[in-house]
Amino acid sequence: MYSIMESKDVDTVLEKQRDFQQELWKIAQSEWKSGVLPTAKDLARARASLPQSLASAGMGFEAARQHILDDIIPGLNGNSISPNYYGFVTGGVTPAALFADNVVSAYDQNVQVHLPEHSIATDVEYNALGLILDLLELDRSSWYNGTFTTGATASNILGLACGREFAVRAAAKNRGATLQSVGEHGLFEVMQASGLSGLQVLSTLPHSSLVKAAGILGIGRANVKNVCRDDNPLLFDLAKLEAELARSDKATIVAVSCGEVNTGHFATAGLEEMLEIRRLCDQYGAWIHVDGAFGIFGRVLDNSLEFASIKKGCQGIELADSITGDGHKLLNVPYDCGFFLCRHAIAHDVFQNANAAYLTGSSTDGPSIPSPLNIGIENSRRFRALPVYSSLLAYGRAGYRNMLQRQIRLARKIVGWMFDHPAYEVLPKGSNKEALLENTFMSFLFSAKDDELNQRLASAINATSRIYLSGTSWQGRPACRIAISNWRVDVERDFAIVTDVLECVAKGK
Repeated sequence: MYSIMESKDVDTVLEKQRDFQQELWKIAQSEWKSGVLPTAKDLARARASLPQSLASAGMGFEAARQHILDDIIPGLNGNSISPNYYGFVTGGVTPAALFADNVVSAYDQNVQVHLPEHSIATDVEYNALGLILDLLELDRSSWYNGTFTTGATASNILGLACGREFAVRAAAKNRGATLQSVGEHGLFEVMQASGLSGLQVLSTLPHSSLVKAAGILGIGRANVKNVCRDDNPLLFDLAKLEAELARSDKATIVAVSCGEVNTGHFATAGLEEMLEIRRLCDQYGAWIHVDGAFGIFGRVLDNSLEFASIKKGCQGIELADSITGDGHKLLNVPYDCGFFLCRHAIAHDVFQNANAAYLTGSSTDGPSIPSPLNIGIENSRRFRALPVYSSLLAYGRAGYRNMLQRQIRLARKIVGWMFDHPAYEVLPKGSNKEALLENTFMSFLFSAKDDELNQRLASAINATSRIYLSGTSWQGRPACRIAISNWRVDVERDFAIVTDVLECVAKGK
């Protein structure tokens, strides 16, 4: 029978854990070469190895370790360790981030209250937020309000919650209502007091997590409305937008997709359009939230002509009120990691914790670093900022710029090849080749021209296990999405792999 270790055994086990981490890194370096997906045999073996019940006597650390290595790991996919996983915009884990994540697990800090005399964890998190602002070229003096989250869904909840507080409060104040704060009095009470019939989110092809956030927050999924142009579902129709903003019975949040989930294209066509959206929202008391989980990192690119369209799509993001970002996408840090940025301190009104005595900060606690539990959803929080901090320090702006440039160049090289291929078409249709390449970010959408092949295209490609992509739909027809987000990308090597797979599938091999 094995029991929890005595304290004298801790040093020995920690040494074994360090060896285990090095072993895992070697596996991660080589595993993707054998296939992006586990084989059916490996999956069956992994499932068969799972215990049916908890035994009274444990198997011990060594046996459990070997079980993980021999049975569980072969049954995992290569979404992070393979450069040829093009599925759920899953970035890899940079070496610096992996090292820091091991530290996070070993020291297991609960980053919730700023206690400067007890731990530097909140200082590191606050500094990491500042480094993100620097990376994204956002002014620290305006944007240093934010927090780390589990991902884009949690960050979108924060953005819409702050927008809900702002927009409903603005309407209540204009109508002279005595109840104005949703965080304090509740959505129903404040809306009833101010005579509002509802709260709406205006967007263009929003990500599903934004719609989910609307459902969670009592806004309602049905109240997330597309106000797009008739000739382009990705771009705002400013006339439709103003007509909705002008409704006196609704409070409004405008959600801008900085990188649409399928195409990677942007919802605004440059600074002038964002300035006009800002003007309209100021006029009608609306909040602007940017879902930047896919596209916000375009701001790290240089100002060369090669990336001009991407930079243009990111222009004016600094005019928004709040921004959602994902660390486990293009930042290439481990799941789970998102971040929420805000130009206002309104998050404190929405997420203020009703402090228990034991959650009170230090008496020397300065006002510059707020306790994270008063900004976000969780009171119990993993130290997920450390991998971000480590990776940004290790690679800097130039490292992340180089990474994204390689991802974009690979995407454009594949799109150019596919545009000329008789079996495939790049979506949306209608652009000439030059314009299509110019507007391709790190993800793109395509389908097979043959309907029969198109019905099984995603499964046929993924069955090769050489690459993995997401099946989706576009305008009622099946489609495939390739999203290139791993730091290991090599343009020429990966182009050869992808095109060979697509050529074989097109020929029925």
